[in-house]
Amino acid sequence: MTENPYRSFSDDELAELAHAYRPDLFEGQVALVTGGAGGIGRSICMLLGRLGARIVTCGRNEDKLSELVDSLGSHGIDCTPLVMTIRDPEQVAEMFETTWNTHGKIDLVVNNAGGQFPAPATDISPKGWAAVVETNLYGTWYVMQAAANKWIEREHAGSIVNIGTITGRGSVGISHTAAARAGAAGLAASLSVEWAPHDIRINTIAVGVVRSPGLESYPPEARPSFDHNPQRRLGDVHDVAQAVAYLGSPTASGYVTGDVVHVAGGEQIWGEYWALGKPDYFKVDES
Repeated sequence: MTENPYRSFSDDELAELAHAYRPDLFEGQVALVTGGAGGIGRSICMLLGRLGARIVTCGRNEDKLSELVDSLGSHGIDCTPLVMTIRDPEQVAEMFETTWNTHGKIDLVVNNAGGQFPAPATDISPKGWAAVVETNLYGTWYVMQAAANKWIEREHAGSIVNIGTITGRGSVGISHTAAARAGAAGLAASLSVEWAPHDIRINTIAVGVVRSPGLESYPPEARPSFDHNPQRRLGDVHDVAQAVAYLGSPTASGYVTGDVVHVAGGEQIWGEYWALGKPDYFKVDES
């Protein structure tokens, strides 16, 4: 049987992967990771937990969250699950209130929850557009604002790491998420200045194509562009998690804010990504 080229790491594998940090980097800290039950979110929860953080995560599927909590617990990681959606500002505010009441503080917020689907721009319905933009832009905003309000009210320093995508170029086939992610990156840059007096840092990770089962939902025509970057390979979720650990730690990156860190194999400087396959119009005849 041919191995699935898009298979991500199992939790047991994530718990053993080598990393670049001292084991107690986040000891005593509380990290809130939205969308922790997914591939990238799961890796972030696992690594921050391995580095000593108490994890709080949220999602809409109670069964998936329960499975994540059990798995993290089997690896000695404390995780508090909250069933909610970041698309509802009232639920977001309640999540922060509950987390602060339970753990007494929040040190790091990772805006990881998000999602999109490939589709020609002419075929995206108003409902489909709203669902993607509300999750990737509105939800990101609700989480950042709620975090800042708590930190400013309590005079507590904090760090926000947003998980985004490469912006500043055309993203054919995912125009809804291109709009939302570019907006979120611009928002994060502006807020990093506005909230700097409160010792709040905000950074964004622009993620390229990483191995995950979700890639199987894309049409076969899209797959030749998955590894179209200078390194000519796909990334993995642990690459993203290690970048989160760096940007989320005041010890490692206390002098970094308002930045966009690309974890994309260099795709931001050379490469192509076609979510629906490369149109004939853009193909070069090399005969």
